[in-house]
Amino acid sequence: MNPALRRNVLASILIVLLAVSATLVPGKPARAAVLAGAVLTSAAAALPAELAPLANGKRVSYVSSNVSGLPITATGLILTPKTNKKNRTVVWGHGTTGLADQCAPSASQAVFWPEARAAIAVLLQRGWTVAAPDYPGLGTLQAHPYLVGASAGRSMIDSVKAARNLDSALSTQYVIDGHSQGGQGALFANELAPSYDGALTLRGVSSIAPVSNADLFAPLIPGTPAQGYLVMALFGLQAVDPTVNPNTLLAAPARQRTGVLQSGCLNEILAAYESLTASELLVGGALPPSVITKLSRYANPAQKAPSAPILLIQGTADEAVPYVITAGPLLTQLTAYNQPVQFVELEGATHDGAVFQSTTLVADWIAGRFT
Repeated sequence: MNPALRRNVLASILIVLLAVSATLVPGKPARAAVLAGAVLTSAAAALPAELAPLANGKRVSYVSSNVSGLPITATGLILTPKTNKKNRTVVWGHGTTGLADQCAPSASQAVFWPEARAAIAVLLQRGWTVAAPDYPGLGTLQAHPYLVGASAGRSMIDSVKAARNLDSALSTQYVIDGHSQGGQGALFANELAPSYDGALTLRGVSSIAPVSNADLFAPLIPGTPAQGYLVMALFGLQAVDPTVNPNTLLAAPARQRTGVLQSGCLNEILAAYESLTASELLVGGALPPSVITKLSRYANPAQKAPSAPILLIQGTADEAVPYVITAGPLLTQLTAYNQPVQFVELEGATHDGAVFQSTTLVADWIAGRFT
């Protein structure tokens, strides 16, 4: 058997055994948190041209857990600086790539977005090891719980554990830096950390244009060019709540396009759905209130107290995440807790442009958190 295939088979068998043991022993799903971060496979990874001179990369699969606390396999990259290594870890949480396995950035540079490369390059130049998780379901057999923030948050924290299992010189201190879907996941990780990260010490979270307030946001999407995001969100919700059936919510023209969710990634999905009217997207042209409530439950950060300081960044010309939602309700929600929140408004910055414009700002803030 091919060595890489054999490693993948063994990893899958181990995860099955862990899941079975967790379900057979009463009260033991929490054991996944103890196992989390165990590295199942590790192989040298080819990095984008912007990063190859700066780091050595490994593509890893590792143990994480789902929102029910059961063990799962997650994948991602661990990037180790070639020079000036500081033995601190920064998690990079990428923006939306899609739902299918080919949309895992660790396996496909086509969805290793330019803004992600720019952000990671500056982190590596500061000497920090970068853990870049794909998020559960991207690159593995399970469905991707898209915009289920606690799912992405777990994989982020567990990627730090995986990095430390590969490199024992790494400190327990870490910071999370995320954009869009990754910015949302970073905020959830901030809430999860005290009960989930074990011996690690979260020093801060940088969140750029995070998804939030689905109850305000989602009803505005039908009939707009961004409605492919909503279709993905419905299937992401189904991954954690089987009572949600996207095929009963989507109108016939939208159902006829769902094949793109497996054949393509973000750009193909957006293109497939952008021209539909609201009534061509959804039965009745709108989401049922019950679905909006479920989206809010799983997608809205700031429902619990954060555990570390937050840098919140938002461009005023963001075409994907409305400025008014981040600067309004989300900022109000986050500042109601006792962790400091620094809000930075980037005048004229688009969704991806906010990442490019803030790379140095974010790195300086992280350096302050590690000091």
